[in-house]
Amino acid sequence: MDLLARTLTSVKPSPTLAIVARAAELRAAGRDIISLGAGEPDFDTPENVKEAAIEAIRRGDTKYTKSDGTPALKEAVIAKFKRENDLSYSQDQVIVSNGGKQVLINALMATLNPGDEVLIPRPYWVSYPDMVLIAGGVPRFIDSSLETGFKITPQDLEAAITPKTKWLIFNSPSNPSGAAYSREDIRGLADVLARHPQVHVLSDDIYEHISYGGFEFTTMAQVAPELYDRVLTMNGVSKAYAMTGWRIGYAGGPEKIVRTMAKLQSQTTSNPCSVSQAAAVEALNGPQGFIAERAARFEERRNMVVGLLNEAPGITCPVPDGAFYVYPSIKGLMGKRTPDGKVIESDLDFSTYLLDTQGVAAVHGEAFGLSPHFRVSYATSLDVLRDACIRIQEACKALV
Repeated sequence: MDLLARTLTSVKPSPTLAIVARAAELRAAGRDIISLGAGEPDFDTPENVKEAAIEAIRRGDTKYTKSDGTPALKEAVIAKFKRENDLSYSQDQVIVSNGGKQVLINALMATLNPGDEVLIPRPYWVSYPDMVLIAGGVPRFIDSSLETGFKITPQDLEAAITPKTKWLIFNSPSNPSGAAYSREDIRGLADVLARHPQVHVLSDDIYEHISYGGFEFTTMAQVAPELYDRVLTMNGVSKAYAMTGWRIGYAGGPEKIVRTMAKLQSQTTSNPCSVSQAAAVEALNGPQGFIAERAARFEERRNMVVGLLNEAPGITCPVPDGAFYVYPSIKGLMGKRTPDGKVIESDLDFSTYLLDTQGVAAVHGEAFGLSPHFRVSYATSLDVLRDACIRIQEACKALV
């Protein structure tokens, strides 16, 4: 009898976390390494949020809470959805989890039966397909391309839906490409979904507040209120509030789904950290002005990185509308040789070459389902990014 679960045989460790760990190992060994692999803002958690956590500890808010979140945090989430997205939810329609990642896996495990299909546009965040597999579902992919701005069209969506389709995972702005869907884009997709009542939407809005150039963020249930009962809207405090380590994600959606997710969470992790929940209340209810200021700094970094990467021979780097990543094409580098004679046959070859020769850690495009590309996170300082991009230019110039 096999000891390990068969459902996990096709599940891979997170490639992004693997790159970050490898970069840390090399740095510890004395190498000069620039890591552009982590999806983590380099800004600090706001002081008022940290103070709220300290105050919570001092008043003894260190016990178990309701397994799906404190009433205070649920009210803050409800107020956020109404204020920013014009969405109305009750406490029974809201769940708070240990990070956005747990929201997603809870939703899939609460709803998928063997053979149910989940549509995932690619490039995709690395964990989506594996989460579907863990939950017993079947990931199905919808291709986009650099030419389409890494966005799927209504025609693409229509062609991908089958009677077995249960979910569309929809991430805008997107990790890894930074692609952001306009209100008109979303309306076109919603018109397709309206014709297929068996399909629900898992809207991953985690990069909502990181967009550029006057882009107006909208979310699926907001644009298409007729789909309200079929949309689970997920968000969290990790990106906008620089609270990645606090592990607070949340969602609003159909009560039946949310209550089943809460039941699952009660038997797995139980409640999110009580202190983190108190901090998240302050994050959502407190001053919000710094968010736009930080987005402006991300935009400055984006502009520099796009400009420098497009100066590298063989690289084509589009300008993303959101998130803090670029997803350049390296089609022009395929088949070239490194100084030691190795042929660049894949984006993994290129990423390995970058790390080995220039000390730049980036994630290869295959990890996100679309090659030949690589992802650069620009969630670090301008000086570090400039150094990294110059090293990438030198690596490209050395290929023949």
